[in-house]
Amino acid sequence: MPATIDPRVLDGFEKSTFSTHDGTHDVYRIGSGPAVIVIHEIPGITPLVAAFARTVAKRGMTAVVPNLFGTPGREMTMPYALREIARACVSREFVTFATGKTSPVTRYLRALAAHELATCGGEGVGAVGMCLTGGFALAMSVDPIMVAPVLSQPSLPLGFNAAHRRALGIADEDLEVVKDRVKDGLCVLGLRFTGDTAAPAARFERLREELGENFIGVEIDSSEGNPWGYRKAAHSVLTEDYSDAPGSPTRAALDQVLLFLASRLGVD
Repeated sequence: MPATIDPRVLDGFEKSTFSTHDGTHDVYRIGSGPAVIVIHEIPGITPLVAAFARTVAKRGMTAVVPNLFGTPGREMTMPYALREIARACVSREFVTFATGKTSPVTRYLRALAAHELATCGGEGVGAVGMCLTGGFALAMSVDPIMVAPVLSQPSLPLGFNAAHRRALGIADEDLEVVKDRVKDGLCVLGLRFTGDTAAPAARFERLREELGENFIGVEIDSSEGNPWGYRKAAHSVLTEDYSDAPGSPTRAALDQVLLFLASRLGVD
């Protein structure tokens, strides 16, 4: 079947290109106010990722979405997702299996964040990583300008054994820098479904061990028979498995993310 791409998905976004010695990517921006780097999930900037970015913009922030892989605007399908996972696994930008290493693409994202701070102003920037990129917001927090990191279903390294399931996708020396920042008041917000094996419970346990009470872990019940009907394999808290029903846990999680970002970025 041909790819489904609705040209209206990115209506209202401004497209540009941002380059560093670590790479070149197209970047889509929408909104005004302090910058939030929205790091899309597998397979790319889907319509639901774009919708989340619009929600951030409506809250009074600039959503900045770098295109790291995939086709912007293309609908999520399983074959498409599997293809992009395969590409990420062989890309030098992503560390998908090793523990104790930071993905090189986070250097690019940190440079983008610094550029956006200079462009948008404010007291710092926020970042929301999702799935494969979920832990990137943590790695970006080695920079003092990162004041609002959100880890939505962080999935790297891929959890094939106990060590991988506890790993955070960040080099030990980088983690120590982040822990020092946590001592100075940095908070980290994390989201996952309880049945999600791609973003395992052990990873959140490790985050609590390392960051203490400054890690805010939101875990949404996806067990069989859960009151909101989330599928057992639910994964994407803010996009594919999101329910906007009033009172739903995912709606509450979205509201918490927006409040977390706005309050730390100084948005009324």
